[in-house]
Amino acid sequence: MSNQRVDAAAVEAAAEILAPVVRRTEVEHSVRLSEIVGAPVLLKRENRQLTRSYKVRGAYHLISGLTDAERARGVVCASAGNHGQGLAWSCARLGVNGRVYVPGNTPRQKRQRILALGEGRVDLVVEGSSYDVAGAAALADSERTGAVYVPPFDDVRTIAGQGTVAVELMSQIALPVHTVIAPLGGGGLVAGLAVWLRERHPQVRIVGVEPQGAASMTAALAAGGPVLLPEVDTFVDGAAVGRVGDVTFPLVRDLVDEVITVEAGAVCTEMLDLYQVEGIIAEPAGALASAAARELAGSFPADSAVACIVSGGNNDVSRYGEIVERSLVHQGLRHYFLVSFPQEPGALRHFLADVLADGEDIVVFDYVKKNNRETGPALVGIELDTAAGLAGLLDRMESSPLTIERVPPGSPLFTFLM
Repeated sequence: MSNQRVDAAAVEAAAEILAPVVRRTEVEHSVRLSEIVGAPVLLKRENRQLTRSYKVRGAYHLISGLTDAERARGVVCASAGNHGQGLAWSCARLGVNGRVYVPGNTPRQKRQRILALGEGRVDLVVEGSSYDVAGAAALADSERTGAVYVPPFDDVRTIAGQGTVAVELMSQIALPVHTVIAPLGGGGLVAGLAVWLRERHPQVRIVGVEPQGAASMTAALAAGGPVLLPEVDTFVDGAAVGRVGDVTFPLVRDLVDEVITVEAGAVCTEMLDLYQVEGIIAEPAGALASAAARELAGSFPADSAVACIVSGGNNDVSRYGEIVERSLVHQGLRHYFLVSFPQEPGALRHFLADVLADGEDIVVFDYVKKNNRETGPALVGIELDTAAGLAGLLDRMESSPLTIERVPPGSPLFTFLM
């Protein structure tokens, strides 16, 4: 099937294969998001899937269709984490040996889960600093050893397996569905959803969502074909792909209504809201769809549902400090400044009494190396009760005799704070 065309029938055949194997994940109504968006918002909980990600659907579907001779050669893949877990779980169930190549930025939690799910049948290889480097190494391994390469997105068997999310979704929703929103990395999930929905439910609007720092499909659509991004922000690791697939690109181009990007800070805010309100643990890529729904608020009819795919829940708890920080910056509640304090009594007291006001707290204060005997610059992080308070703070800083320079989120210096 690897050289065949993928269509709705192929997705339905994959659904029959996977039905006794994968979990039929629930669809939940989000009151919080529905109020924000102005339409019923439903969450397809693939974060509760086996291996806590939809990726197992594509991996198992492909490996289960291999011949005995192919299985004997073993399988190999590259992964940011979730596809590798799906392959590892599938190898353990199907009795196949495998290797998983991951980039160095793959969270420790995902690496450990790959090995645990493989139950001794899977080796883990860390290669490079991006998915694309790991992918090249996995392909080289396949050519060298004869192991069957299992693409995370760019194969019709993978696409058909991942597209089974849509088959389940539409059978679980009683309301008419206006829009389905799904995260987009290499394009496998969105392509699979679109292939099936366009044939079976052509009225449904399909939106793919990329992280702003890894918008490879947006670049491909502008260029007329897949192109390699010069750099990739790997924060949204499950969707941080530098080049979309040759198979997925035309499917997304021809079948998907819209591809949009979401800034990482908005993803972090949505991750925290999912956890604090709905009790849903989502990794950054898993919050892309519902974060996009918020950005698209007001564009949906009130009497039709918006379905968001919560694609994965493999989030490393050690990342939550950075997630909170990015969210506060995105919401305009945390700001950083370089303040040059004269080395004389009362300078800091003036800053505290005359520059700061109620609802403005110092959360970071770090003296930088003194450049002369008279002044000593400090990095000062200030958290506000409301984003609207920034204007008053900036006015008071402007009136102060202190030399104060704002560190904007887009500056190179700001990257050292995150």
